[in-house]
Amino acid sequence: MFQDLGLTVLTSLVLIMISVPPILFLFWYIHDSRQSQHSILRNFPLLGRVRYFLEMLGPELRQYMFDGDTEAKPFSRSDFANIVVQGKYLKTVIAFGSKRDFEKPGLYLRNSMFPKQKDEMKVELLPKIPSKRYIGTEGLFSRTEHLEDVDVSPWTLPEEDAIVIGPNCKEPWKVRGPVGMSAMSFGALGENAISSMSYGLGAATGSWVHTGEGGLAPYHTIGGGDVIMQIGSGIFGVRNEDGTFSWEKFKEKASNPQLRCFEVKLAQGAKIRGGHVEGSKINEEIAAIRGVEPWKTVDSPNRHRQFHDFPTLFDFIDKLREEGGKPVGIKIVMGGPDSADELASYMAETSRGPDFITVDGGEGGSGATYQEMADSMGVPIKSALIYCDDALRRTGVRDRVKIFASGKLFSPDKIAIALASGADLINIARGMMISVGCIGAQKCHSNNCPVGVATTDKQHQKALVVDEKKWRVLNYVITLRNGLQTLAAASGLDSYTKFKRDHVVYRDQYGKVTSLEKLFPYPDA
Repeated sequence: MFQDLGLTVLTSLVLIMISVPPILFLFWYIHDSRQSQHSILRNFPLLGRVRYFLEMLGPELRQYMFDGDTEAKPFSRSDFANIVVQGKYLKTVIAFGSKRDFEKPGLYLRNSMFPKQKDEMKVELLPKIPSKRYIGTEGLFSRTEHLEDVDVSPWTLPEEDAIVIGPNCKEPWKVRGPVGMSAMSFGALGENAISSMSYGLGAATGSWVHTGEGGLAPYHTIGGGDVIMQIGSGIFGVRNEDGTFSWEKFKEKASNPQLRCFEVKLAQGAKIRGGHVEGSKINEEIAAIRGVEPWKTVDSPNRHRQFHDFPTLFDFIDKLREEGGKPVGIKIVMGGPDSADELASYMAETSRGPDFITVDGGEGGSGATYQEMADSMGVPIKSALIYCDDALRRTGVRDRVKIFASGKLFSPDKIAIALASGADLINIARGMMISVGCIGAQKCHSNNCPVGVATTDKQHQKALVVDEKKWRVLNYVITLRNGLQTLAAASGLDSYTKFKRDHVVYRDQYGKVTSLEKLFPYPDA
């Protein structure tokens, strides 16, 4: 594939040079030497155009030809390939060894001298789920791949081991899988991408779809699975025409049996401020779902107007839970080791608060954010999880609240380390996007996504075929669960829910290995 692209680029460049009439070169020379906007073109008219041509192709050339397999950011070529292979082929097997740089400091999972046998694992393997995977070959100039039917095990938790969110609510939520879709709004993503994820996650069972702050759309429920509805500062989907909160619309959403809980977004890792959606993405359908004007750019307030401190936040949560009858959580970003202390203390003092907390790492992604925020604001997920978990443990409220984690947790090993660091459940955004075809073009904010994922444009969306991509989502989730159970067994655990800090070690630059529990001891309640 990479060779094909390089050949195409070089061929195109030669053909362009051959086909351009000489008179046009003369026109460019005269025009560029007299213009005042670009210094390079003024001094070097023709060579300057070659420079700009190569500069525009630079991101694609680096992505496919020049960057190493593990170099690119935010996701490397290996990251993309691993997710794609899982979705297409239901495989995680590699040859010849890991590409990880073992000389660099990092976290590792501790293996057991006596791993668990498969029949000792607390996991549901039946009933099988019908899926499709690719077989055949994908050559340089020919593709003979085709889909074949296959039955896969769900790898879900037994009913008695399900993770219960909001046990004291009228309608608690029992979750039997470790991973689901992170917050991604209809509008940020198109209906084809949302539908593919909804179908795939619904078929996987034990998972969930997350609406993001854009409100509940029919594409979120089309797969028949569980749904988390987020309420951001723009209160999209639950607002009146004047922008105030609508309890009638909230109760209407809460009556949907697929909607299992609500999440109040206080912050997001990639942008600790209100959301932003370009007007070019907001068509009439999206505007109706959100309760805003079509084709008009929307910037949400930096925080909710319904509350301004913990007492008023808890009042809002209590009313949401009372009116909706379902669990209510909050989404936060840890700014430091003490960021959750006041929240946890107030929970302990009042015996109130959220049913779950979503901790979003500073490395989180977004369809549109600001460079200064994406690079420097918010603690990354590995540290954030431990500090949030510690705050809840110190105040004795950890058993009352579940923790969702999000922030580039797209592989079984990263998920296992997150669970050991304090998470109960994992949200995945960009991993899901890659499974439905994202190539990392970084055009999410422009509505010109070339593969039809982060766009509402019909012409671009035709690239994303729901009936094909839904199987990739299903397979991706199944392989994550399978891999996670395999890691648990190797660690001597009969369930991934039992990962703790002492199952992870840190190797420093000198080769010294220290238990994560020794680096970050569990606090006394």
